[in-house]
Amino acid sequence: MVRRARAEVAEYMFDPAHDLEWTGGITASRPAQPGALRTGAQVERTAKFLGRSFTYRYVVTADEPGRMVELAVERPFPMTIRYELADHPDGTLVTIHATGEPGWFFRWATPLLRRRVHGSISADLERLRARLERDG
Repeated sequence: MVRRARAEVAEYMFDPAHDLEWTGGITASRPAQPGALRTGAQVERTAKFLGRSFTYRYVVTADEPGRMVELAVERPFPMTIRYELADHPDGTLVTIHATGEPGWFFRWATPLLRRRVHGSISADLERLRARLERDG
């Protein structure tokens, strides 16, 4: 939970200009267009994961302004990431869901990948909370 209003969390979290501030492992984020993520928007990121550096592009496949953004990633393996925000009496509940199947290269490491992705998401949520509560 982030002790800030949902609109403030959405404004920050759904703008890729802030990716490097709260998303771990990202070394570059290049949106095709500035501003909040909306359906059809594309962002190219460079990331480091499991000792490998790679560049990938995500496309926003669905959005509800101020509430939800869904991203589709094809590389390094197909994945869907969904950011969801909900009102809470003390601020905003923030969840990130990631689903996908590793490609042939990562298939052998599926259990490790699940743990690493879960840990990465937890750390991202903590950075987001700390950043927004500190700056609020």
